[in-house]
Amino acid sequence: MTKAVLFDVDGTLIDTVDFHAESWVQAFRHFGIETRFEEVRHQIGKGSDLLMPVFVPQDVLEKQGKAMEDFRADLFLREYVPRIKPFPGVGALLERCRAAGLKVVLASSGKEDEVERYKKIAGIADLIEDQTSSSEVERSKPYPDIFQAALAKCAPVMADQAIAVGDTPYDVEASGRAGIRCIGVLCGGFPEAELRDAGAVAIYRDPADLLSRFDASPLRS
Repeated sequence: MTKAVLFDVDGTLIDTVDFHAESWVQAFRHFGIETRFEEVRHQIGKGSDLLMPVFVPQDVLEKQGKAMEDFRADLFLREYVPRIKPFPGVGALLERCRAAGLKVVLASSGKEDEVERYKKIAGIADLIEDQTSSSEVERSKPYPDIFQAALAKCAPVMADQAIAVGDTPYDVEASGRAGIRCIGVLCGGFPEAELRDAGAVAIYRDPADLLSRFDASPLRS
């Protein structure tokens, strides 16, 4: 029986994937590295520690990686955060999860202040049991660390009693490595085939779609 649900945040509960990709493209360009939006977007969902090496040569990364990451974070905060909105149905979905007796935990690899900011944007601060942030783990998705940390906050719930919800194949892969099933949502923009190939047990359009089919979903299995 499902007893806990672990929600990814970016691209799952709030509409940020394009904004993250655009800010990375601009940051790379600022440091003389040209990238394609589509290629960067496909890496969103990984932590910056795994995203940056895809586009930045190792020698440049060693010299300018920290400055590049700081530039991107500041740009994102100034230019994009004011435009972020939650996906439809987010609050109602979390309320439904709680009404069904599920523990609700955010499984985010964002920095702690980012997670707090997103909770306020989505209006869900009082609807979650707990949350994770990058400070709690050494490795980002697709490694399992974030979901392992989130599961630990649901004790004594075991891995086979929890289910994750995420929008990227990195979420699905990471939760799978932690022994946790994962529901995929398409609102982050990743193709359904990639989510299924990564091991998603079910696919929904967005939080509102999952809410509308809640009783037949793996959240109620």
